[in-house]
Formats: sequence, C-alpha cells, structure tokens
Amino acid sequence: MIVRDFNKLQNTDRHVGDAKWTSTRLLLADDGMGFSFHITVLEAGSEHTFHYKHHFESVYCMKGKGSITDLATGETHEITPGVMYALNLNDKHILRAEEELHMACCFNPPVTGKEVHREDGSYAPAEEVA
Repeated sequence: MIVRDFNKLQNTDRHVGDAKWTSTRLLLADDGMGFSFHITVLEAGSEHTFHYKHHFESVYCMKGKGSITDLATGETHEITPGVMYALNLNDKHILRAEEELHMACCFNPPVTGKEVHREDGSYAPAEEVA
C-alpha cells in the first residue's frame, strides 16, 4: 500500500513547476502502478501549449475555470469543476486558466519525475529520461 500526504510533498523533489504552474507528483513510475498521478495548479491568466506525444493524459478539474483548445480541430471546451478531459490521441492543445485551476492528472506511461517540457510542449519518451 502506498499512502502519501499531498501537503508533506510540497518541499520535496515530487513538487515541480515553473512561474505559471506547479505539479505535485503523488505517484511516479518507480511506484510501479503503471501510471503517474499528479495534482497540478495553473496560475490564473496563464496559457500553456502542451503536446504529450509519448504519453496519454487524463485530467479532472477540481477547482477554477478555464478552457482547453484542441489544436487539430480548433474546438474549445470550457473547464470547470467536475469536467474531465482525456488526451487519448496525444492531442496537441492549449490550456488556459481564467481562474486558478486545480487539476488531478494521470499519465500513462507514468512520468519519472525528471521530465521537463520540451520546446514543442512534450515530454521525452520514458527511455530517454535520465
């Protein structure tokens, strides 16, 4: 059994981010679950272009308001508490936070915790992450 306290991970290497977002990684690849689980907070007014070419991601909004735009179709969806989206086609997208967004995220394959977003908004495949 794995039990972790989100609040106790804030000052550890499982809490990462940049000026516009933070991600607390409650489960990572080395936990052996086959997926990783994160709580991500996006700053109000921020905009992020992501393209997880090597990972599938599902995201559940717990708090805040924003939108996601599928860059392949141009379709935009409102994000509010209770809304889930899944990037089942490795969808390149823009995520906008109108208000601070609190999101629960799962990645498959799981991230290792050492990934950084590349210029194209993706993470490297797991075998390339040192």
